[in-house]
Amino acid sequence: MQIKSLKNAIGERLDFAFEVGRERPDVVIVIGHGVTANKDRAWAVALMDAIVQAGFGALRFSFAGNGESEGRFTESCPSKEADDLRAVLKAVHHAGAEQIAYVGHSMGAAVGVLVAAQPHPGDAALDALVSLGGMVHTADFALRKFGEQKPGNSLMWDKPECPLSQAFMDDMHKVHSVLPLAERIQVPWYLVHGSADTVVPPEESKAIAATASHALVEILPDVDHVFTGAAAADMAARVTRWLGHQFGG
Repeated sequence: MQIKSLKNAIGERLDFAFEVGRERPDVVIVIGHGVTANKDRAWAVALMDAIVQAGFGALRFSFAGNGESEGRFTESCPSKEADDLRAVLKAVHHAGAEQIAYVGHSMGAAVGVLVAAQPHPGDAALDALVSLGGMVHTADFALRKFGEQKPGNSLMWDKPECPLSQAFMDDMHKVHSVLPLAERIQVPWYLVHGSADTVVPPEESKAIAATASHALVEILPDVDHVFTGAAAADMAARVTRWLGHQFGG
């Protein structure tokens, strides 16, 4: 299996890292990051390493406008990133993957719910879904974290490469919350959240899991939003073990 390049529906190149599974090349786990992040966050690297060690294929990528991917960060928002994810899943399927799972972190988890619950014609089917520190109430998040800032005139978390845009704020309010979509997800779903997460409350994972048909939620004691330090390896082991149950690894 080869994937030489990835582009979204409007032709923007997406930066990615990909490894074929040694024991299960037919299975690929796609990994997506959260807002203001990229594919090379420590938790994502640790997770991909664990997945590959377990014999599955893994692909982690940066959404358009983030990291080394093409595109403008000011256009990044859940709806656009959902289209990016659809393009990635389709490319993985066309490359030969017979079973695909998606692991999304933070806003990337909300993106996963949008894609899993609202398939478009021609979409590649997901066989499993994982949410890490998953954002559920997007409008509430935007208000809590950036409501006092002025789009076009301020930065997200003081990051020079991440200007706050009106497009982001508008789409976060348009999506509002992915909670109503949970009942539409018919694939196995694993949600992992740290009890010490101050970015996305762990109660959001508990609430959305309670409305889904095939969801399992785990709250990890004293773990923060990005699974800092030893928490990354623990999270990666848990996710990999759960994926093994789903795909027979």
